[in-house]
Amino acid sequence: MIRKKTILLLLVLIGLMVLVFGLYRQAVSKATPGRADDLSGTAVPQRIVSLSPNLTEIIFALGLGDRVAAVSNNCDWPIEAKAKPKVGTFWQPNTEVIIAAKPDLVVCETFLQQNETAQVLKRAGLNVLSLRVESIDELFAAIRSIGQTAGCSEKAEQLADGLKEQLDRIRESSSSLAKVKVLWVIQTEPVRVAGVNTFVNEIIELAGGQNAIAPTGDQYPSISTEEIIGCNAEVIIQSAMGTEDMAKQQGAAEKFWGRFVNLSAVKNKRIYVINPDTVLRLGPRVGQGVEAVAQCLRSKGEQEPLAK
Repeated sequence: MIRKKTILLLLVLIGLMVLVFGLYRQAVSKATPGRADDLSGTAVPQRIVSLSPNLTEIIFALGLGDRVAAVSNNCDWPIEAKAKPKVGTFWQPNTEVIIAAKPDLVVCETFLQQNETAQVLKRAGLNVLSLRVESIDELFAAIRSIGQTAGCSEKAEQLADGLKEQLDRIRESSSSLAKVKVLWVIQTEPVRVAGVNTFVNEIIELAGGQNAIAPTGDQYPSISTEEIIGCNAEVIIQSAMGTEDMAKQQGAAEKFWGRFVNLSAVKNKRIYVINPDTVLRLGPRVGQGVEAVAQCLRSKGEQEPLAK
């Protein structure tokens, strides 16, 4: 009988302890603004390190700029990101500097160099969110994933939905126009272009064009003089090397392509050097990039080349 009473007393004490602990957690949550639990049960991050420019843009677009502790050297947008402490380059993150920043979340991409960094950081006990962002759909998924992890899922849904609506409007406005054959140039020495299995190809199609290059095994193949002539591109779009001296880069592109006198894009002066940040970064500004490409495709070459 005594043993039963003892067991009953212990159960009551355990119940009281659980109740007190629950009330304590509620009090802490109310007393600490901005803290909550995400779906995985971990605290919402307050010190975020971003290793990729497009991911940094997403984080700021979600209103989380004040939580950003550090970024890569290549993160230059928005302007506030440039003032953040740096943790190495996009291709070579510095793990020691990242750890010293004391982040509770590191956001990175999944390509080799950043994946290796992610593994080191995980072994050091850091929370890492690795995201593959190589298509428009993966961009939407990345926005939602960051939003969920950072405790702002609703805002992330709004950002993703708004961007999708913007891209849909551009696609719709271009759908009734004839498809324009586009040669998208990544570099000229040697000539390397965007193939069909790339997000750049998605941008071309959203803007109302079609890739002048036939499907290849490489995402960004190097092409020969014969292939350049044979594709007979109607528009050449060249990604600028940085955003400085855009007029100079435009002039250099026109001079380079001027040797292909029989190419439709050259004959009709439809060669455009454009800002790489809005078209080669899969981030919140990609809609601006698609619109800039759409303007190039709608132009007939009479106006000045678009440099913004």
